[in-house]
This record gives sequence, C-alpha cells and structure tokens, in this order.
Amino acid sequence: MKNPFHPIARVAHRLGLHLLLVAGTLVTAGAQDSRPPNVIYIMADDLGYAELGAYGQSKIRTPNLDRFAAEGMRFTQHYTSSPVCAPARCSLMTGRHGGHAYVRNNFEVGEWDSYRGQLPLKDELVTIAEVLKEKGYATGAFGKWGLGEVGSEGDPLNQGFDRFFGYNCQRHAHNLFPRYLVDDREKRLLEGNDRGLTGKHYGPQVIADELLKFIREHRDEPFFAYYPTVIPHLALQVPEAELSAYEGEWEETPYDGKSYLPHPKPRAAYASMISFMDRQVGRVMDLLKELGLDENTVVFFTSDNGTTFLKEQVDFEFFDSVAGLRGLKGEVYEGGIRVPLLVRWPGKIEAGTVSDHISAHYDAMATIADITEAEIPVEHDGISYLPTLLGGEQKAHDFLVWDFRGYGGQLALRQGPWKAVKRNLVKQPDAPLELYRLDEDRAESRDLAAENPEMAKKLEQLLIGARREPEIEAFRFGDYGAK
Repeated sequence: MKNPFHPIARVAHRLGLHLLLVAGTLVTAGAQDSRPPNVIYIMADDLGYAELGAYGQSKIRTPNLDRFAAEGMRFTQHYTSSPVCAPARCSLMTGRHGGHAYVRNNFEVGEWDSYRGQLPLKDELVTIAEVLKEKGYATGAFGKWGLGEVGSEGDPLNQGFDRFFGYNCQRHAHNLFPRYLVDDREKRLLEGNDRGLTGKHYGPQVIADELLKFIREHRDEPFFAYYPTVIPHLALQVPEAELSAYEGEWEETPYDGKSYLPHPKPRAAYASMISFMDRQVGRVMDLLKELGLDENTVVFFTSDNGTTFLKEQVDFEFFDSVAGLRGLKGEVYEGGIRVPLLVRWPGKIEAGTVSDHISAHYDAMATIADITEAEIPVEHDGISYLPTLLGGEQKAHDFLVWDFRGYGGQLALRQGPWKAVKRNLVKQPDAPLELYRLDEDRAESRDLAAENPEMAKKLEQLLIGARREPEIEAFRFGDYGAK
C-alpha cells in the first residue's frame, strides 16, 4: 500500500479533492442554472423619490441600497400606480392601472366597533403570487398587506401566498412596537410590547427575520418573496440603538403627537428608520450570496408612493425628499407618484446602469412573468420592462394613467413628456385639466393647457377612454368618464 503521506501522494490526494470540489460546484451551478430564477420584490412605505443616496440623498445614510444600485439598474422615471397605500398595492398585485383597478382609494370595512381592516381583493382577481404559484413557486409575503382581513377573500393566503407574516391591516401598521403580528392566520404575541413609543420587539425587525427564514427554507426551490416593509411610514418609532446613529446631527423640534405618537427627535428618528430598512435589504443581499442564490435571484426595490405631507413629523424640505418635484403623498403630481426603482440581478443586469424608461408598478406582473416564463391574465395593463433590464429593445407605453378617488378626487395621465392632471373631481366633476411638459418643467410649475388646447383635449379624451366605472360606488366621480 502506498504511503498516503508521501509528497507525491499528498499532491494527488489534494488534486483529487480539488476535482471533486469543482465537480460539486459545477453540479450546484448546473442545478441553479436549470432552475427558474427566484424573485424578491421589496416595497418601502412612503419613501420619497430622493430619500436614498443613489437618488441624491445627502443626509440619510443608505449604503446597502446604494450598493444595490451600483450592482444593478436604477430607474429615473418609475411610478407608483396610486399615491396612497391600498390602491398602490392593489395595482401592483393585479397588474391593472387605476382606471381599471378594483381598489382606487384607501377603504376601510366596518365601523369602529366592528372594524375589519381594508377592502378585500375579490377572489376572481389574479395576483402575482397566483401567477407564480401556478409556475411551482413557493410564495411568501412579509410586511403590510392592506388588501383584506384575515379569512376574507382578500387574505393573502387566499390570493396565492403560502406564507404571510406581518400587518394584515394598515391601521394596525401605524405602530411599530405592536402587541402582535399576524402569523399566517394566527396572532403571534410580542411579549413586552404595549403599542408605546418603544418596546421589547421592533415589529420591522421581527418581520425581516421571518423573511430571511423563508428564503433559507426555500433555497432549494424557486421562490417569490414579497416584502412590503412598513418603513418609513409613521409613526416615528425606532429602537434606541438605531436612533443613536443620528442623535445630535441636527437641530430638532419635538413632535407632540397630534396624529401619531410623539417623538422628541423626529429628524433623527426618520433618518434612523430609513437606515434600518437599508440594513435589512443588505441582510437579504448577504444571505443570497451566502446561500449561493445571488446570480439566480432578481431583486426589485421600490416605494408605494411619495413622502408623507405631515411636515411636523417628516421634514421633507430638510431632507429634500422629492428633489424639487411638485407634490407629496396623496397627490398625483410627480412628488406623490414618482418613486425609486432599483433592480439587481448579477450576471444578467449590467452593473451601474441607469434607465429613463417610463414605467409603473402595474408593469411588475408582466415583468416578473417574463422573467419566470409564467402565464399572466389576459386582462392586465402592464408592459414587461425585462428588455430594458437586459439591454434589449423596449416596448413603450402609449400612456400611463392614475385614477384616484382620495384627497378630493384626482386623475392624471402621462404621454411622453406631457402630463395631464385633474383635481377636486368629487365636488367638481368638470374640473379644468392642467397640462405640463415634464422634459422642460419637472416641477410642474407652469400649466400649459391654455397654450396647447389641442394637446389638452387629446389627453382628456385618453383619460376618459382609459377609465372604467369603478365597481365600488365610493370610488366614483359622479358621471365623469362613466362607461
């Protein structure tokens, strides 16, 4: 028998081990290459267009999302489907713009003594999760749902998700140290929390931990993880350890708590919340690398709408949250609807690229279906932007449309550089149309309707044609555009 410790034997032995390791790596890589890509869709809550370093933010530190942008693609003209929570989430999940959407405003079900959360999605509506479930994906949602109470037809577990953890109800999500979180259809009690300013368990941390657990559990099969984090939506709440990173950096005016919980240092709290969210995104990226899933996972990051208008709590002027755009959350001007979009897919998307492709949340279903080769419903309004991600020839929208019953009733339509806006439609169904040219006036400061009557007329006709009368009467504007 040869001496295994002879120098030549040792070399041969090591070479053999090396070859085995290489072969094992190739087998693993081959399995990954043959498997459909995983999809992670991250959506912040009320994050402004310019509140990330990658979009010009200079005060709030977001190193992980800045790295995300440097390793992927950054979109400069991406839009939410609506300027508030529930309708934005409805359009994202179903691929329909506001004029065809079922939910067109925040809408709560039940009275104070029988409150049941938000209007449930109808069973016949098809969600991204259902599309991917048909393709064999494990599906999980972690964060804020807001599209139907537990057990309703809109319950995420009835809309294609295998797993749900977080806040089913938007109002429940207004406190980040809650007494409980929804664990599928049960309540997971968070001992030491009493819905005060601080507590033992930070809800967003518990939710992020469950997201990472889901990714680990499903690393050997294709998965879709939807992560609608509740940050940085009010109330201003963050663990003391997080707050310390910004304490003392700026002068503060304490918030006394008229609409949400009070906070003595609102600027530091808001910045800390966004930096906390950034770190959770970093944990996701690090885990994908650890599990060898990085190159077979496409990750999206966006926001549901623009920055909140509650200035005593979120100093949007101090943070330059919308970078000179007009409007905030609740408005169909650019500051309320233009949102960040970052997409990262190592080896597929060229690192550090920037796109001015005009797109919206309701394109997500078409794009994800294109990536995964899944079948999507005949009735949807999205266009896949996968060609843009891969550097190919991209089909453009003829126009984007917003149909929003909230904040007085608003409509908007963008076609190329032109933007039409109608406001106060609840009280004034024949409200005049405002017209802006965004390539020359991104701040929407000069109404050009009187100077361009033909363009104004054309866009108004497009708006009317893009609308279907809402099924829910509370979402209607009298007879405007009814069909």
